Parts: sequence; structure tokens; C-alpha cells
Amino acid sequence: MALAPFGPATVLTAARFPLVPTTVIIVTTGLYLYAVRRLRARGDAWSWGRVSGWLTGELVLLVALCSGIEAYDTTLFGVHMVQHMLLAMVVPVFLALGAPITLALRVLPVGPRKELLSVLHSRLLRVLTFPAVPWLLFVFSPFALYFTGWYGATLVHPWLHDLLHLHFVLMGCLFFWPLLGIDPVPGKVSHPFRILMLFATMPFHAFLGVAIMTVSDNANGLIAQAYYINAVGRADAVFQQQVGGGLIWASGDIVGLLFIGVAVVQWMQASEREAAREDRRLDRLEAAQNLP
Repeated sequence: MALAPFGPATVLTAARFPLVPTTVIIVTTGLYLYAVRRLRARGDAWSWGRVSGWLTGELVLLVALCSGIEAYDTTLFGVHMVQHMLLAMVVPVFLALGAPITLALRVLPVGPRKELLSVLHSRLLRVLTFPAVPWLLFVFSPFALYFTGWYGATLVHPWLHDLLHLHFVLMGCLFFWPLLGIDPVPGKVSHPFRILMLFATMPFHAFLGVAIMTVSDNANGLIAQAYYINAVGRADAVFQQQVGGGLIWASGDIVGLLFIGVAVVQWMQASEREAAREDRRLDRLEAAQNLP
């Protein structure tokens, strides 16, 4: 089906709802809201901030996979890069803010709760969340994707295209969830190390963006060259990869700086809580020494 020229309005007018992503979004949203309802029905609190975080993540996922962004994803490289950043850097953050694992541990029956805890404490998950592993995946898998034949294959095989979306989300969750430190997941590190990891990702986003823009300067070295030249023509393919490279460069730096700010605030709050605990401990010691 021929697509109209891409613009802000086409994000809505070209929306479509693929079966699998739409079903996943509806089911996960419904399960989360049902769990919150059960928790509150028995008198336990669950903040609206966490609910808002989860729903925002689901909304961004809906925009990335069911709006005009998905419709143009395989046609315009710049639009694909917007989707890439939404799935890998925005959706995982907001889903993490919803604390779904903490919620599940509080509402699941004893048997399923034990199964979830066994997964959280499994050797496989400890390996996958060991800080170096998600960092390497987050930083280097885009280079492997765009500078090999993998990305071109996802453009012509729908099942690979869907797996690519899943990869972006899972990669972002592995990287960001331990850094946010809200859910009881393995792989958490100290606050200074979190900031160091975030700083270390920023140059690689710049390198990736510059590399993509450099490739597009050479029309014979375009990413997925045969596909995009056939889809939009050589001139538009070059322009789109210039746009895509610039987007991943700029958005990587912006999101990285925002996360560093969040990590600094969390570090300060943790320090204040530790100082308050130490003050209470000293007060108890002093009170015990003053007893007759």
C-alpha cells in the first residue's frame, strides 16, 4: 500500500493495530491495573505515581508499535530511529517506574510468588544483569545491527522485524531497571557506579550517530542500500540516514544527561536516608547509655 508523505498528522492518520503488539499492550495494561485494584482492595497502598509510570510506558509502546511510526518504520530510516529510541530508552524507563515486579510479589499467591523469586535469584538472571553484560548489549548491539546484514534482514522478514522490537525493549529493561533500583532485580550497583555507567554510554551513542551519518555520505555504503533505494530512491535514502544518525546522536546524549540527573538525585536521597538511619542509631545508643 502506498504511503502518503510522512508528517506529524500521519502519526495518527496512518495508525494501525497489529495483532500481537496490540494484544500484548492490552493484556499487560489490564493485568497491572487488576493487580493494583486487588492490592488496594485489601487496604494496601500503591502510589498513583507508579501507576502513571506504567501507563505512560504502555502509551509510548502503543505509539511506537501501533501509530504511523510503525507504518513508516520500514520505509523511512529516520522514523525507524525514532522508534528505536522510544523502544530502547523511553519505554523501559517508564515501565520500570511502575515497579511491576514489586507489585507482582505483593499480589501473587504463595506458589507463583516463589516461582518469581526463584527466577529473580536464578544464575541465568544474575549473569544477564551482571553490569558489564547489559552495558555491552546496550552499547554494541546497535553497531552489530546496523553495520551487518541483520538490519536489512529485519526489513524483509516480518518475524525478524517483530523480534527486533522485542530486542530493543528487553535490552533497555536489562540496562535501565537495575540502574533505577526500584524493583528487587539483581545487577544493582552503587550510585557512583551507576553514574559512571551512564556517562560511559554517551560517547558510544555519538560514535554510532556519526558512523551512520558517515555511511550515508557514501551513497554506495548506505545501510540496507538495495532495500531503501528501491523504497524511496537514493537521494531520500541518503537524507533519511543523515536524519537517523543525527537523531540517535542527539537523543542518546539528552536521555543520558537526564538519567545522570536522576541518578544524582537518587544518590542524594539515599545519602539522606542513610544519615537519618545513623542518627536514629546514635540516638538509641545514647538513650541506652543514659538508662540507670
